[in-house]
Amino acid sequence: MTKDAANIYISAFYAGRSIFITGATGFVGKVLIEKLLRSCPNVGEIYMLMRPKKGLDVNERLKKMLENKLFDHLRSEQPSSFDKLIPIIGDVSAEGLGLQLIDRQTLIEKVSVVINVAASVRFDENLKSAIFNNTRSTRDVCILAQDMKKLVALIHISSTYTQTDKVVVNEELYPYDVDWKQMIKIAETVDDDILNTFTAKCLGSFPNTYIFSKRLAEDIISDYSKSLPCAIVRPSIVISTADEPVKGWIDNFNGPVGSFVGGGKGILRVLYMDPLVDSDYMPVDVFIKTVIILTWKRGIKSITEDNTVHVYNCSSYNVINITGIELIQMGFEITKDIPLEGIIWTPRTTVTTNYLKYYTLVILLHILPALVIDAILKLLHKRPMLLKLQRKVFITNNALSYFLLHTWHFRNEKLVQLFDDLSIDNWKDFGYDYGSIVSHRFFVNSLIGAKIFLLNEDMNLDAAKLHRKRMDWLDRIVRILFVFIILWILYRRNTLSYITEALSPFFA
Repeated sequence: MTKDAANIYISAFYAGRSIFITGATGFVGKVLIEKLLRSCPNVGEIYMLMRPKKGLDVNERLKKMLENKLFDHLRSEQPSSFDKLIPIIGDVSAEGLGLQLIDRQTLIEKVSVVINVAASVRFDENLKSAIFNNTRSTRDVCILAQDMKKLVALIHISSTYTQTDKVVVNEELYPYDVDWKQMIKIAETVDDDILNTFTAKCLGSFPNTYIFSKRLAEDIISDYSKSLPCAIVRPSIVISTADEPVKGWIDNFNGPVGSFVGGGKGILRVLYMDPLVDSDYMPVDVFIKTVIILTWKRGIKSITEDNTVHVYNCSSYNVINITGIELIQMGFEITKDIPLEGIIWTPRTTVTTNYLKYYTLVILLHILPALVIDAILKLLHKRPMLLKLQRKVFITNNALSYFLLHTWHFRNEKLVQLFDDLSIDNWKDFGYDYGSIVSHRFFVNSLIGAKIFLLNEDMNLDAAKLHRKRMDWLDRIVRILFVFIILWILYRRNTLSYITEALSPFFA
């Protein structure tokens, strides 16, 4: 690889370079690894920070990860590329990333690009864990990077929502009056009970510990940028793939896919949200292209040539303009044409901004039916599950409510320019037409992806459509019976005669 070629061609820049990725086994990390191996075939080793989990060591976890359908293309076309993936035992929640000395030295000697993806996205996490996972880990990544002999770029994955205290969020660093060093020290030394009491005061205007800890992490990157070639990418809500390596791939129920599945199954009957609020979505493959392009842009200039922090909002600003209610209605239209299997009732969701109404409807439409259905399952000697599921739905909706009740505008002019400036050669593998980022077809593919990759359902829809028709008829029958029961009760109490008499003067 020549320096001139690396400055011109993205794939040439990555040729022979070793990369260290935290959060490599997560949703974003998997897509990043797949894209690097597929579109930068001469990339060097990719070191993946991993920890043993669920009885599997890191090698077993890697093997299991590579069985995912996301890697089908690589498995058939470039199977030897998997040899470049090297798991490194560690844990972002541990001080020093939990690295062994020999592995740390390997990274210091070989790595030239660091991509810090790892984060705990639990909104209800206690402050100590959030600080360790999202803030201290970022500091430790920077400390490690300072020792790397070949480092040309350190890319930190943040979130547009780290700036929820602003209505309009520009692609720039914002000063913050909380000292990240002091917060790490507090998390390390203060008793858990005291820290839990202290949490609300710490968060201030931020809605949860995730946003707060990620906001502090940006300040860490800002401080270390004086000696490190840093860049920050802030994605909005990262959702299923738009195009590659397969349309609609996803491995979680976050974002609109969760609403599509919950609503399409007939489980999600009520949502606490503002129906007119716009949400900002970003297909994960477009986001990963941004990360790869930005790493190249940052990496071809040394810290002496450019000591600024590059900040990009990876958002769909001025492209996606879809309100919550429009998205829900679209989901119902899509699930009518592409029904999910085993729905428990005709899909229908009520949206409200009144929490008392929401809570009441949760009891009537979620909890009570769940108790009845679980009781029936017990009688049939089957495992009850719906009440537990509805509890998760309730907790999730409450955790997300802040984001479902507010609107932000994440400006992305620098990001759009990043794509516009690509040469024809680079555009082939890394370009994307921002004007076509979202359409009805995209969400159709998202639902199909959910059916295939999350629910393990096939696309033979005959049985699912027949079941949907049965549930629609059952829904109509129950509604009619409900009206007749109410009228019968009113009749038995002579209420109807009173109503008729009261209204008779208006029809005389």
